[in-house]
Amino acid sequence: MDAVIEASKLVKRYGALTAVHGVDFEIQKGECFGLLGPNGAGKTTTVRMLCCTLPITEGDIRILGLSAREHPREIKARLGVCPQEVNLDPDFTVEKNLVVYSRYFDIPEALARRRARALIERFHLDEKSKEPIEDLSGGLKKRLLIARALVNEPAIAVLDEPTTGLDPQSKHQIWDQVGELKRSGTTVILTTHYMEEAALLCDHLIIMDQGRIIERGRPLELIEKHADSGGTLEDVFLKLTGRQLRE
Repeated sequence: MDAVIEASKLVKRYGALTAVHGVDFEIQKGECFGLLGPNGAGKTTTVRMLCCTLPITEGDIRILGLSAREHPREIKARLGVCPQEVNLDPDFTVEKNLVVYSRYFDIPEALARRRARALIERFHLDEKSKEPIEDLSGGLKKRLLIARALVNEPAIAVLDEPTTGLDPQSKHQIWDQVGELKRSGTTVILTTHYMEEAALLCDHLIIMDQGRIIERGRPLELIEKHADSGGTLEDVFLKLTGRQLRE
């Protein structure tokens, strides 16, 4: 497989505080790659550097062959980012949120409208396409956020805790969409607080604590390595960090 992301000796400092301590990892084309860690572990800082929204202190990330230090604009054009917070425009309808967002990528209006309609159908938002954002449930808002992240047909989709606070049915709908992204060849980067989600969706993952990677591998391999018979990924996380993922 081909690596689409290569992080090398990645460091982030805020004054005297080092949030990320020289981490290295690779993400392969078409896989779902998970970042796990308790609060303050450095995973959010790592993702923000990966998305070129936070300057790198030392080291580098090469994304699709480009340095995040030297080519942030070009990299951002190839990324689709679904943030943890709901930052949809409340003044626009579902469809208009997608069309207006496409302007950030210089997508012609006619093409933007075609993509918006296709995404609305794909994410089962047809009946809500003309509705204001305030009328959507939490699950529908999260689906729209993921749809918006795909409007530029990105090579890499970054999903930051996409199912936090959702009911089980909404979670499974989003899991289905992550599976569809992988089948289409899109590389997915996932941060999550749900061990079941990570075990089900991630091909590889890293576990971070105190700004360092303390373990990495396939979920089943980590369970076999660190958990007793019948153990889970949550048991692995607790053993390695001494903490529950959600505290």
